[in-house]
Amino acid sequence: MTTTLKLDKSRAYFAEASRLLPGGVDSPVRAFTSVGGDPLFIERGEGPWLFDVDGNRYVDYVLSWGPLVLGHAHPAVVDAIRAAAERGTSFGAPSPLEIELARRVQAFFPSVEVMRFVNSGTEAVMSALRLARAFTGRDRVVKFSGGYHGHADLLLVQAGSGAATLGLPDSPGVPRAVTADTLSCGYNDLAAVRSIFAAHPGKIAAVIVEPVAGNMGVVLPEPEFLPGLREITRADGAVLVFDEVMTGFRVHPGGAQAKYGIVPDLTVLGKVIGGGLPVGAYGGRRDIMKLVAPSGPMYQAGTLSGNPLAMSAGIATLKELGAPGAWERLEQHTAQLAQGLSEAARSAGVPLQVAQAGSMFGAFFSSRPVRDWESAKGSDTGRFTRWFWKMLEQGVYLAPSQFEAGFVSTAHGPAEIEATLKAARAALAAIA
Repeated sequence: MTTTLKLDKSRAYFAEASRLLPGGVDSPVRAFTSVGGDPLFIERGEGPWLFDVDGNRYVDYVLSWGPLVLGHAHPAVVDAIRAAAERGTSFGAPSPLEIELARRVQAFFPSVEVMRFVNSGTEAVMSALRLARAFTGRDRVVKFSGGYHGHADLLLVQAGSGAATLGLPDSPGVPRAVTADTLSCGYNDLAAVRSIFAAHPGKIAAVIVEPVAGNMGVVLPEPEFLPGLREITRADGAVLVFDEVMTGFRVHPGGAQAKYGIVPDLTVLGKVIGGGLPVGAYGGRRDIMKLVAPSGPMYQAGTLSGNPLAMSAGIATLKELGAPGAWERLEQHTAQLAQGLSEAARSAGVPLQVAQAGSMFGAFFSSRPVRDWESAKGSDTGRFTRWFWKMLEQGVYLAPSQFEAGFVSTAHGPAEIEATLKAARAALAAIA
């Protein structure tokens, strides 16, 4: 991909990394495969800014894929990590920090009566579904096409040809037997969910859903969707799992469950609760969580779970996010950005569907509303690629894929929003 940016050092680093790491990266979407060209190598982050190894500065809307809700290197988080590291980086034993963070999480998420800290969102989802199966004595799990819940084998599934088709592995190395009990259907499609439950009565352990879909872009739930899932699962005795790894503390301080008024049985949370450090959690109803070892027979463990660095960073993050006015300003700035993008697209004559929920936003280059994975895939990815590079050239760093969310932090102020909208107006005019 031709660009006016000077990226010589990034290209050199990528060439070396490609000899040492698969594809030159440690997570696939970082490789810029969807937009062409080579990835940026980052030297540091500061507030709303990223600085690459070539000295370019960008307003960052990736924010480590969501968890940096306070921006990069927030002083309170840095101080907390430094103080914790001086006392020891890992104990392999309980510490009071786990209790304090659990209390703070529970204050935002009352439905999480009991929780277990783990080390990633993938680990949290895997554990939550194992727990749902243990609690119900059932095997089958329903997920939604385009919903990503980590790279556990049972969830690497593409949708079948029909709503109730058994899943087929979406990656080599995943045995068909592992995904045989994973059922997929379309997001926002309650009729398909009802059909699946009718076809498998008393056999479904859980429905897992991103309550605001963030891994196909940003797709909002239609008004009846989440209440319908709650009704269907409750009637059948299945466990409703909200994967709030992305939406927790992002679409609302209390997650999508607070925003939309739906109480799930289990909730999965991710790296926001660790200030961007590796951490995750799953939790929910006490009667379900009591099955987790050592209080019950469902085994799950982790040497670094609840480690003092992540706990300290999480405590500092949630303190800051709970400060008076912090969330309101964050949501207001995100709304201004989303509205400004819509207006800029209309002025340029470019079809753009902009969605916003709290401090998350997404923009699809499409002339029709996006309500599920099928309609998301109809977006103009070629135009997105041109938009991505035009924005990057003007100092705005967006996720390098049409099908990823954008995020705003408390460090983004009016100046950064206006600079972004100025860049967007120029970029949209260029690709119109």
